[in-house]
Amino acid sequence: MPRNFQELEDAVLAFIKQGVGMFEELICEVHAFQKRQCEVYRAFCGADEIGGPEDWLRIPALPLEAFRHAKIRTFPDEKIVREFHTSGTTGEGYGVHALASLRLYEAAALEGWRRAGLPEGNVRCLMLSQRINPHSSLSCMAGWLAGEDRFYWQDWSPLVEVLRREHEPVVLFGSALAFLDFFEALKTERLALPEGSLAVETGGYKGTQRHMPKSDLYSLFELHLELPPDSVFNEYGMTELSSQFYTQGLGRAHEGGAWVRGVVLNPETGEECADGETGLLRIFDLANVGSCCALQTRDLAVRRGAGFELIGRDPSALPRGCSRAADESLAS
Repeated sequence: MPRNFQELEDAVLAFIKQGVGMFEELICEVHAFQKRQCEVYRAFCGADEIGGPEDWLRIPALPLEAFRHAKIRTFPDEKIVREFHTSGTTGEGYGVHALASLRLYEAAALEGWRRAGLPEGNVRCLMLSQRINPHSSLSCMAGWLAGEDRFYWQDWSPLVEVLRREHEPVVLFGSALAFLDFFEALKTERLALPEGSLAVETGGYKGTQRHMPKSDLYSLFELHLELPPDSVFNEYGMTELSSQFYTQGLGRAHEGGAWVRGVVLNPETGEECADGETGLLRIFDLANVGSCCALQTRDLAVRRGAGFELIGRDPSALPRGCSRAADESLAS
């Protein structure tokens, strides 16, 4: 007999925390459940997808844009405990990721952070707290890591004073844009953070005219905070996911926990790229029991073993035929 939402959530939680079960079997079971419970996803899969694929890589991946236009959930509205919103752009609106429980999101966020080798102790966040920004999944995650009294935004003077007095290793956590703003506020000041300190940046220039190559941004961490590139991590995640990927320093692949996979696909053939090849990034996230476990991003990436090197949204980085196929896929 197929398992219900609670039973599947328990099974995925056991996999995240204790490694109980097999990813391949669980992701196919979660997919079958979502197809039964979500009318939008069932229609997207189509009549040909009967019973679900035996190969988890063949699970139909829902475009992220679906969260802007439809209710992507496997439970009734009255069960919603939290809604996370995408940032959106002018005239585009925002997507909604509704959750009936925060158990899987919290487990995936904390276990992913630990797996990346990041400490949970002294975390300071360059962002609005979840009390002020309740629809931000990032603020929610940061609240579990830091508590509510360690958030700083725009007025950076309290954070500067804290860091001047800091004697224990600290982890600074925020978007690339927030760090740029913080560095500009520091002007020529250099803060020598305690040995063992780290920074975690989440990228994020969307909706602004600003952009900076990653290597240039990381040089600013060294200039202002005396943090060399290997002391800076990048977190890759999104509102529509419940899990995150991390990479350390420059030139390394993003990797996630055993419950989430980033697959790089050839846009012409739909097949997984060989190591070193560039394609479209597709995410399979077991922790997304309440929405959709297979999501098609608009990002390009290079396959690097079991991980991926993120490129961004530039189809011209692909060979000509693949580029045309990527343009068509991203436009659909």
